[in-house]
Amino acid sequence: MAGKAFRIAAFSAAMLAGVAPALAQTNDPSGALPTDRITVQPEGTDPDDDRGGQNAVLLPDLLFDLFPNPAGREPAQPGSGAGQAPPSNTQAGGPPPVPARNPLGAAAATAARQPLAAPAQAIAGEFVPDEVLVTIEGDGAVVQDIAADFGLEIRSQRLSTLLGLTVVRFGIPDGRPVGVVLAQLAADGRAQGRVPNHVYDLQQAPAVINYAFQRIALDSAAASGKDVRIAVIDTAVDETHPALKGVVAEIFDAMPEVEIASRDHGTSVAGLIAGTGPFRGMAPGSSIYHARAFENGKSTMDTILSALDWAAGRDVRIINMSFVGPRNELLETACRNARAQNMVLIAAAGNNGPKAPFGYPAAYAGVTAVTATDEQDRLMQQANRGPYVYLSAPGVDMIAPVGGGSDLVTGTSFAAAIVSGAVANLIRSNPERSADWIEKALAETATDLGSAGRDGDFGYGLLNAKAADAAKE
Repeated sequence: MAGKAFRIAAFSAAMLAGVAPALAQTNDPSGALPTDRITVQPEGTDPDDDRGGQNAVLLPDLLFDLFPNPAGREPAQPGSGAGQAPPSNTQAGGPPPVPARNPLGAAAATAARQPLAAPAQAIAGEFVPDEVLVTIEGDGAVVQDIAADFGLEIRSQRLSTLLGLTVVRFGIPDGRPVGVVLAQLAADGRAQGRVPNHVYDLQQAPAVINYAFQRIALDSAAASGKDVRIAVIDTAVDETHPALKGVVAEIFDAMPEVEIASRDHGTSVAGLIAGTGPFRGMAPGSSIYHARAFENGKSTMDTILSALDWAAGRDVRIINMSFVGPRNELLETACRNARAQNMVLIAAAGNNGPKAPFGYPAAYAGVTAVTATDEQDRLMQQANRGPYVYLSAPGVDMIAPVGGGSDLVTGTSFAAAIVSGAVANLIRSNPERSADWIEKALAETATDLGSAGRDGDFGYGLLNAKAADAAKE
């Protein structure tokens, strides 16, 4: 397989018992936490410890804020707000009074006059403004008693296996601030734990604008492959991935007898070509006709030919072949005949190093052989070299979708996908453009890298999509 994917380990941690709101995840490589989210360190932790934000995680385009409290805290209340000392009920020389039990049930007005057993809390982070969570040992009668004594309503209760206690969600029906109710409950021995019902939300990273757009001079906002059909011959694809929503038009399994073990490579290639949403590809709007022909990085000539035949019958304009193997007469003939039908054939040059033999199908006449460069236009070290290399494109450390998430991917496989997407833009701009015209335009407008003119490292140079689109018809 011509591409490699380097997995990002991603994780999230949720604090039990609500002692702090979730640490917001970040895609900032520095590991700094976002400044728009208030966080609290649990007691006894190092406030300079920022391990909670080191690992970036990219999630589908979902963000749900439940019970939003935009200010991040409840409004200040007379007698307990910011800027003034909280009321104290501590008698000189004695402990704070314990709330008296009312066997007949406490009315809301009576509960509101419950003495504070601790200073009213200032609560950081988002929370449900009229609820508290309390853990207790005991049965339903204890829960009922607490609700009656403190003027609360029972909204839910359950036994927590992890905590070994009953967790009760009490509602506050009379408008008392959460911090006040927690202070009232502080000295009641029946309440083992008392916390706000903090709100946690899924963290969506900002939409990923791949650095490839800038390097190949393609406007990410205007990029489109609408109505262009592209065949991808690869591993299985995760067509349910949010990046591929509505993108995969049809799937063909050229090896149905082999169990699917991975969908990563094919999902990355398809996503880089035509991804939508947070993983915007080079040619959103194009239709992917996906042929599964690889498993565990391997395929056979028979399987690949079957996939090529299927693709040719789908009236595709572009065939992406992000794989490399030995020269084979049948594959050479199939590629020559596909090109004669005006299909643009794009293939990975290979990742086998400078001294590797030519990679096929990239080295066949009429196939655009693509090598990989990084964000600074440097050649990927493990790329194949040779006079068959035709064009360079970004293919080092790019964020791409994979089965169930995202990865940093590197390889000529992914550089080929970038070129396939750029070519789809050329065809979208003018569907009458022939495969011969496109091949010539890509070469004549490429940004020269390395030795002057075409060379065995960069080919004609770095793809310049804007210049190719403006080339003379």
